[in-house]
Amino acid sequence: MRWIWIDKFVEFTPRVSATALKNVSLAEEHLHDLYPAFPIVPNSLIIEGMAQTAGILVGQARNFAEKVILAKIGKAVFHRLVRPGDAILFAARIEQLNEHGASISGTVTLAPLGSADNLVAEIEMMFSHIDKNMAGVQFPEHNFVFTEQFTELLKTFRTEMPVKI
Repeated sequence: MRWIWIDKFVEFTPRVSATALKNVSLAEEHLHDLYPAFPIVPNSLIIEGMAQTAGILVGQARNFAEKVILAKIGKAVFHRLVRPGDAILFAARIEQLNEHGASISGTVTLAPLGSADNLVAEIEMMFSHIDKNMAGVQFPEHNFVFTEQFTELLKTFRTEMPVKI
C-alpha cells in the first residue's frame, strides 16, 4: 500500500507547475504522535506532500516513462504550524528539467490564499530519473514509483478540468 499525502490537484500545467490540496483531519493518527495534546502536521510530512506533488509533475513531463525519485532537498524553510482543520496547498514549479532529472521550487500555503500569514513553507527540491542515472543497476521493469494510486490523482484532475498535454 502507498501512503498518499495529497487529496487532489487543483491546478496542473504540464512541464510547468502543479498545485495540490491536502485537507488535514483530526482523525489522522500520526498528527498525535509528536505532541499528543497539541496535534500538528510534522514538517517531514509537509516535505512529503511537496515531493509527491512535484514528483508527479516531473514524471508527467516525460509521460511517466521513467522512475522519478527525490534526490535532494535544497532548502526547506518553515514559517508556521499546520493543525487539524487546515487545508494545505502544495504549489510546485519546474525550474529546470532534462533527461537526468529536474529542480523544483515550491511554496506551501494554507487555503484560502490572501494573507501573508498563510505561508507555511518554501521548499526547493531536486529529482532524479533513476533509470538514466544509475548505470549498471537493474530496476524492476514496472514503474514502482508511479503506481496506479498516484496516476489516478492526475486522471481525476483531468476529468474535472481539461488539461492540454
